[in-house]
Amino acid sequence: MSFSWAKHYEPKSDLTKWLDDRLPLPRLVYGAIGAGYPVPRNLNYFWNFGVLAGVALVMQIVTGIIMAMHYAPNALVAFDSTEHIMRNVNWGWMLRYAHANGASFFFIVVYIHIFRGLYFSSYKAPREMIWLLGLVIFLLMMATAFMGYVLPWGQMSFWGAKVITGLFGAIPLVGEPIQQWLLGGFAPDNAALNRFFSLHYLLPFVTAGVIILHIWALHIPGSSNPTGVEVKSESDTVPFHPYYTAKDGFGLGVFLILFCAMLFFAPNFLGHADNYIPANPLSTPAHIVPEWYFWPFYAILRAFTFDFFIVPAKLLGVLAMFASILLLFFLPWLDRSPVRSGNYRPLFKIFFVVLLLDVLLLGYLGGAPAEEPYVMLSQLASAYYFAHFLIILPIISKIEKPKPLPFSITESVLGKDNTGIAGGPVLQPAE
Repeated sequence: MSFSWAKHYEPKSDLTKWLDDRLPLPRLVYGAIGAGYPVPRNLNYFWNFGVLAGVALVMQIVTGIIMAMHYAPNALVAFDSTEHIMRNVNWGWMLRYAHANGASFFFIVVYIHIFRGLYFSSYKAPREMIWLLGLVIFLLMMATAFMGYVLPWGQMSFWGAKVITGLFGAIPLVGEPIQQWLLGGFAPDNAALNRFFSLHYLLPFVTAGVIILHIWALHIPGSSNPTGVEVKSESDTVPFHPYYTAKDGFGLGVFLILFCAMLFFAPNFLGHADNYIPANPLSTPAHIVPEWYFWPFYAILRAFTFDFFIVPAKLLGVLAMFASILLLFFLPWLDRSPVRSGNYRPLFKIFFVVLLLDVLLLGYLGGAPAEEPYVMLSQLASAYYFAHFLIILPIISKIEKPKPLPFSITESVLGKDNTGIAGGPVLQPAE
């Protein structure tokens, strides 16, 4: 966001002037998160979760690098090396629990971040690229988390790898060669473990690179806000520092308190007991499930139980699971309402709550056994998920009568526009 009233960086000392001429890093930081970056004055705490996601990624990278110094990606000793980290490495138990629970907290803040974007339509023009890059980050997170779940080489790690990579086998003609290429053989073993370890170590740094692009794209149109009204004047903004650094600091404090409570008092609450049993290819667990943050997509995968003409049910489930994520890439063009914020869209708000409940139900069903009534409920919930984006949302965009929007961000905060700009409540288009 570039405004004429934004403060520009001015080096104060000879050293900072010298550095600014040769490597303008302080200028970059000042313009990105300092007083040189004006931000809408009405952002609420739902805008904290982008920063929290960045903090969670840093925690994962730091704890992961340290654990990689002690981990052995070999099927014969991988489980023992994980136990060695827990029992013999100084503070190893805390590092591993911080890494495992950090992944869960990373997904929690990202899911809240995504649903905030859905409610306030942060994907609409001119912010489509921010949304698309965010979804790329989400896909990278999912790939990284899946490969990390395999590394402890417990029962759920082994069978999770076998089931998930087996999904590619459902693709006609090329499916089995792709599966063998991913595993480096016909079943998860040393080759798969080495590949997953290598990629699990690499992908967080790729994710960090895409996050930089995500933030860069954000700074071009600027942050969205709860009203969906664009910035009109200097009074609509405040400097990011100190106003939102303080607000983000408070949110970070709450996040760390909850994270530490989980880490020290319930570190295994979100894990699976079978993963404390060494991997055994000859003993299939009674109930194979992925980590909880994959459960909604796992429920969609299992919702298809019968063939459709010549298309097998397994392939339909795989296509539906991937489509449930790829569908979000088209959201900026599926929602054609000129109003962004759900606060001013009464009909949209109702169906957004239904979507949220539907996704929570899918999450519960994904962790439930593959039996009735869970399978039938998964089919109904999956059908509604796709219907919401492909049918309901486009119809709402055409028939909904939104509430009048405030003339400016300042008016939404103070009740009037104190800049002297005349005008009453008007419908602010998204473009």
